[in-house]
Amino acid sequence: MPLTAARGSLHRSMMHGETAMASKANDGVGLWRVVGWSIAAVLLLLPLAAMQFTSEVRWTPFDFLFASLMIGSVGLLFELTVRMNPNRFYRIGVGFALAAAFLLVWANGAVGMIGNEDNPYNLWFIALVPLVLLGSSALRFRASGMAWVMAATAVAQLLIAGFGAVADPRGALFSALCAFPWPCSALFFRRAARSDA
Repeated sequence: MPLTAARGSLHRSMMHGETAMASKANDGVGLWRVVGWSIAAVLLLLPLAAMQFTSEVRWTPFDFLFASLMIGSVGLLFELTVRMNPNRFYRIGVGFALAAAFLLVWANGAVGMIGNEDNPYNLWFIALVPLVLLGSSALRFRASGMAWVMAATAVAQLLIAGFGAVADPRGALFSALCAFPWPCSALFFRRAARSDA
């Protein structure tokens, strides 16, 4: 009887330890969620605050709606990734890919990559985002396939920027610099694929 009681006590303490570890892990994720969504809120409040002090920042309700949808979409997609994939390298890869896509759309909508935001050449940059989604879904969002998609997107963005240099060298340089998160994403997806193998 004492042996059975000892085993039961050991089992209960192990279960309690596992629950405590899971709780600590969830607390860490919860902290990052709070930080992430707080940053999103600050990004939306910055232009509102700037409008109180300068007339150069003039956001309309549509601008705030568009920004909210973009920032919210990025946050929700990252949340979905965290819930579905425990691999931290995969999560970081998704984070870089989302940052690259966000930067591409945001910069194009705000000032345009080549020339101004009305320049039709900028549609080439915007086309990269649905192509990334199509390529990723065709490869079933596997880490090894995602690494290739991100690397190809980086090359494509650099090529588009290079051709645009004829019309706007400064814009082309900015566009090329905005491609930086794509290869970072590719490297983390490659690392995720190796760790899953």
